[in-house]
Amino acid sequence: MQASGRNAGLGLALVSAFAFGGSGVAAKPLIEAGLDPLHMVWLRVAGAALVLSPLAWRHRGLVLRRPALLAGFGLIAVAGVQAFYFASLSRIPVGVALLLEYLGPALLLGYIRFVQRKPVTRGAAAGAAVAVVGLACVVEIWAGLSLDLLGVLFGLAAACCQAFYFVFADQGADGEDAPDPLGVIAYGMLVGALVMTVIARPWEIDWQVLGGEASVGGTMVPAPVLLAWVVLIATVFAYLTGVVSVRRLSPQVAGVVAFLEAVVATVFAWILLGEHLSTWQIVGGGLVLGGAFIAQSSRPTPPVPVLADPAAADQAVPARETTPVGKG
Repeated sequence: MQASGRNAGLGLALVSAFAFGGSGVAAKPLIEAGLDPLHMVWLRVAGAALVLSPLAWRHRGLVLRRPALLAGFGLIAVAGVQAFYFASLSRIPVGVALLLEYLGPALLLGYIRFVQRKPVTRGAAAGAAVAVVGLACVVEIWAGLSLDLLGVLFGLAAACCQAFYFVFADQGADGEDAPDPLGVIAYGMLVGALVMTVIARPWEIDWQVLGGEASVGGTMVPAPVLLAWVVLIATVFAYLTGVVSVRRLSPQVAGVVAFLEAVVATVFAWILLGEHLSTWQIVGGGLVLGGAFIAQSSRPTPPVPVLADPAAADQAVPARETTPVGKG
C-alpha cells in the first residue's frame, strides 16, 4: 500500500510538472499578440479562481478552520511566486530569472533540515544538486551574466515563495482534520486573484487581443482556446495534481521532481514554437531527469526500535527499509 501510494504520488508529480510546463507555450503567443505579461498572470489566476469558486463555497468551513493556511497559500504560493518572478524578469535575463525561481526546491531542503529540524534524505539533497546544475544548462545561464542586484533579490524571493508552496501543500496532510486540497487551492486562487488585481491593474487589459487569434508555431489558434488551456490545464489541473502529489510523497521529493517543469517548458517550446534546443540544453535536461530520479528513489533507513528489555537488545534486528509516505 505504501509503494502504490508513493507511485501514485510520483505519477501525479510528473503530471503536474507537465501541466505547469505547458503554460508557456500557450501564454507566450498571447503575450506576443499584445497582451501584457502581468495581465496574462491576472487572467490565469482570476480565471482559475472563477472556475474553482463552487469548490470554495463547498469548503467554506475552511475559512474559519484554516484561515492562515488559505491566506498564506494565496499570498505566497500563488501571488508571491508570480509577482516576484515577473519583477525579476523585468530586470535580469529570462534564463537567470527562471534558474533563481527554481532554486525553491533546494531552499525547501534547507528549510526542512534547519527550521523544521527534520531529516533530509541524501538522495533528495543529491538529486536537488544535480537538478540545479542541469537547470543552469537548460536556461544557459552563461548567456546573460550581467546581473542586476535587485533583480536577483526578486528572483530569490520567487524561489522562497515556491519553496513555501510545497510547505503549505503538506500542511495537515497527516492529521485527521487535514484540509481538503480542493478547498485550499480554491481559496488560494481567490486570495491570489485579489492580490494580483492590485498589482496587474486588469482594467487596462487590451480585450481585443483575447477576441482574436495568436500564432503557435505558425498555426493561428483562437486566443480563447489558449487562455482556456492556461487556466484549466496549466493552473487548475496543475495545482490540484501538484498539491495531492506533495501529500502522497514528501515535500522534499516532490520539490525536486518539480525541476522537470522547466525542462518540459523548454521541450514544448521546441516542439510547438520552433525554439530549437542546443546541445547544452539537452544535456541539462538529462541532468534534471537524473536528479529527479535520484531524489524519488531515495529511501531513508528507519531507526532500530528501542526494546523495553535491555537483555533483548542483542537480538534486535534492524527494520527493513520501507517506502516513506507523507512527511519527510
